Amino acid sequence: MAIVNNKNLITLSSKNSSYQMLISPMGHVLHTYYGSRIADSDDMSYSIAYVDRGNSGNPYDAGADRTYSLDTLPQEFSFQGGGDYRITCLEVQNSDGVFCADLRYKSHSISKGKYSIPNLPASYQDGDNDPCETLTITLSDTVLNIEVDLLYSIFEEKDIITRAVRVKNLGSEALNIHKIYSACLDIMGGEHDLIMFHGKHGEERIPDRIAIGRSCHTVSSGRGHSSHHENPFVIVCDQNANEDFGEAYGMGFVYSGNFAAQVQKDAFQVTRMTMGINSDMFILPLNPGEVFDAPETVMSYSAAGLTRLSHNFHSFIRHNICRGKFKLTRRPVLINNWEATYFDFDGEKIEKIARTASELGVEMFVLDDGWFGNRDLDDKALGDWFVNEEKLGCTMGELAKKVNDAGMKFGLWFEPEMINENSQLFRNHPDWAFKTPDRNPITGRSQLVLDFSRKEVVDEVFSMMTKILDTANIEYVKWDFNRSIADVFSATASVQNRGVILHNFVLGTYDLAERLNTRYPDMYIEGCCGGGGRFDMGMMYYTPQIWCSDNTDAIERLRIQYGTSFGYPTSVVGSHVSAVPNHQTGRLTSINTRGVVAMSGSFGYELDLGLLNEDEKKEVTLQIETFKKYWDVIHNGKYYRLTNPISNTEYCAWLFVADDKSKALLNLVKTHKHFSEGRIYIPFKGLDPQKQYLIEDGNVLTGQTFSGAALMGRGLYLDYDMNEYDATQIYITEVK
Repeated sequence: MAIVNNKNLITLSSKNSSYQMLISPMGHVLHTYYGSRIADSDDMSYSIAYVDRGNSGNPYDAGADRTYSLDTLPQEFSFQGGGDYRITCLEVQNSDGVFCADLRYKSHSISKGKYSIPNLPASYQDGDNDPCETLTITLSDTVLNIEVDLLYSIFEEKDIITRAVRVKNLGSEALNIHKIYSACLDIMGGEHDLIMFHGKHGEERIPDRIAIGRSCHTVSSGRGHSSHHENPFVIVCDQNANEDFGEAYGMGFVYSGNFAAQVQKDAFQVTRMTMGINSDMFILPLNPGEVFDAPETVMSYSAAGLTRLSHNFHSFIRHNICRGKFKLTRRPVLINNWEATYFDFDGEKIEKIARTASELGVEMFVLDDGWFGNRDLDDKALGDWFVNEEKLGCTMGELAKKVNDAGMKFGLWFEPEMINENSQLFRNHPDWAFKTPDRNPITGRSQLVLDFSRKEVVDEVFSMMTKILDTANIEYVKWDFNRSIADVFSATASVQNRGVILHNFVLGTYDLAERLNTRYPDMYIEGCCGGGGRFDMGMMYYTPQIWCSDNTDAIERLRIQYGTSFGYPTSVVGSHVSAVPNHQTGRLTSINTRGVVAMSGSFGYELDLGLLNEDEKKEVTLQIETFKKYWDVIHNGKYYRLTNPISNTEYCAWLFVADDKSKALLNLVKTHKHFSEGRIYIPFKGLDPQKQYLIEDGNVLTGQTFSGAALMGRGLYLDYDMNEYDATQIYITEVK
């Protein structure tokens, strides 16, 4: 059994880890342990220190026992009003305006399978061979008349614990929830670092590692989406932890709106790690009889460094978050016309680009922004989701058929949640856009945000989209979102509390996504948010691939894809070969280098292939063949970060290894050139030391064989002269 109840102890165990909690005599649920697997009979509560700490309050029923204080004890779910002055997970205000709670254990139950969350994305079991059990702990406050369910699901084989929280108002008066986090983890003892993933548009998810001191560290977004600037995935690890050594704890949020992850070390060496909905601009009215479900947090622990932690999350996202036809299968190699044409295209130009791409082996053409309404610039027509047949010279169905006749699948770009003031939709429904009364709105990319907290708005957008998707052979949708949210005001505010508009907006987005997935189960949907601004597990539940960044420069992408890899698998990364000079940086790189970098993702092209010379066209055909050959180990194998491109400015190397260790693909990009350089030694990881491997491809040592022990011990050295921005791939296969 994955969950064992031994008197007042509850232990959750997976293949390599255990998680334990204690129900104290006073009914508080205390955290005792999260780490390497222990025996079900082990009682880790001996590690809890009951000490009289000055200026730390005691529950009234503790009487003269001053050693019992929620301010110093490790907890499963902290709450405001119980005497804990550290980060809390729940703040509730009663009808008198009083902030106070006292949550005590009421009951618990253990069940087979995975819990679900109404109207929210959540992980799920991947078939019958994916053992999972769920623990539900019910806490109660008899004065507020609320119950709080703490939900835990343990995935035994994947070393994953998921957590969620459900609050029920059982009383006769309305309450306001001002804060609700989905997970709390108290780590006792040790010196730890926090790894977070900062960025901006075009530079997303860059790792930042800092020592956790005696202050509260907050990673958050208040932009209405998870954002380019922060990511809802964080790691707390030993200060000496590296890729292959040390303890590491990861938390990822299955949510696409405002979030907060907070980490705090208290005065007694307990590090608290929390994650949930950002409490800024969040006030949830909970009326009598109502229930609120908070989004899910995914947690994992590794005793073997950061790589093992990443592998846990990669496998879980691929198998238990992503859904549908394309979650594990190879996606078609596509070409997107955006950087080739921007708004300057017609049907004839599109057909020409598609035919050239098809001749080179590309499998899908995607028509990006500019095909609808009178959209010839980015300041008009968003929301007018009807085909500009005059511009295309045909219907969308006819254009899709022309692309199909050229041997290509056809895909289409949408930006469902956005609207321009210069649009028919805005003129007909100006109240459908977020806009505060008596003020001019904040614009972004000349657009406003539709109020997706309103069902009628989502219904209309869904209707417009399906009228197009139903009349053409469209097999792919790119879903974009090109600005952050401001002016948060709904025209239905008289009946809708302003404090939950942004949360309800996210629910509206999920509603539309679920409807599209249900209606078109075989459609390949890629998420996008000005690139990687909504790169989170919430969207991955609906879109098994997300455009990693609007920055398509291959050298810039090394850092972006490196940071992304800590929490997310390669299979969800949208990555393309673009034109040079690069449109964002002006950098010149070879088409080989651009291909090597882009293959560490979905793989595709974002340029006019007709402008390439003959050698480059041959290279494109070879790249597509190479990707098809390697895609399984790239998307479904284990990913190893061999270098850190932020600290190592000489070269960047990364590796994919098949789960059965039968094959591997080494990738290397030379990022800086020096005079009189030495050899570059690249040790492999994750191979079977007893197996023999054949160097099947690459620029050096082709045809030679080496043992797994040799490749991991010394590695391969590259003894030829690589120029700056050159790249190579070395493929090895097991000798049977």
